[in-house]
Amino acid sequence: MRKGLFIAIEGPDGCGKSTQIALLKETLEKQGYDVLLTREPGGTALGEEIRKLLLLGREKVSPYCELMLFEAARAQHVMEVLRPALAAGKIIIASRYADATRAYQGGGRGLPLEEVKKANELGTGGLWPDLTVILDIDSEEGLRRVRGCGKDALGKDLPPGELDRIEAESLDFHRRVREEYLKLALEEKERCKVIDGSRSREEVAREIRELVLEIIKSNA
Repeated sequence: MRKGLFIAIEGPDGCGKSTQIALLKETLEKQGYDVLLTREPGGTALGEEIRKLLLLGREKVSPYCELMLFEAARAQHVMEVLRPALAAGKIIIASRYADATRAYQGGGRGLPLEEVKKANELGTGGLWPDLTVILDIDSEEGLRRVRGCGKDALGKDLPPGELDRIEAESLDFHRRVREEYLKLALEEKERCKVIDGSRSREEVAREIRELVLEIIKSNA
């Protein structure tokens, strides 16, 4: 029986997910909630191995192979981590979930959306977040953040960071990902909430906190 709450934090690369997830966890734990952080791909021993193959491997991976590997990791994640945590009454904060597959493999890779949706249904086993926060950011700005192409406080150029396979994709790819996230948000307005990720981290954190506390209150 589902007792807990499932929150997914989504968005294009460079949107600030990691920072906001850490701030949200701190906020909820201070209020006495039992919080579980997890991520996709990953979250389980098997999922972390798949993550290495998907993001750090050097072999060329076909779009359909990529899709199936994400779903395999997700199916294990749902069975081993997510459903037990919800049954135990935990608040789950996940860095990415099935909406990322629609955005990246559907939007970015161009796989037919109906096929991606069917694959997501298999991978999730019908388990979807209570709330999905989509941190939106201009694709060029997101890639500048990820690739370290900005400047530090003294105006000195920052060195490029180490990129995974998906971060290293073209600007057009990342624009398609962003567009698909925004389309999704229009289709699922009740579950998916878009937040401007280009603002200060404090402003973004405050808006996320308000959304999450509201849904906690409504589910009480």
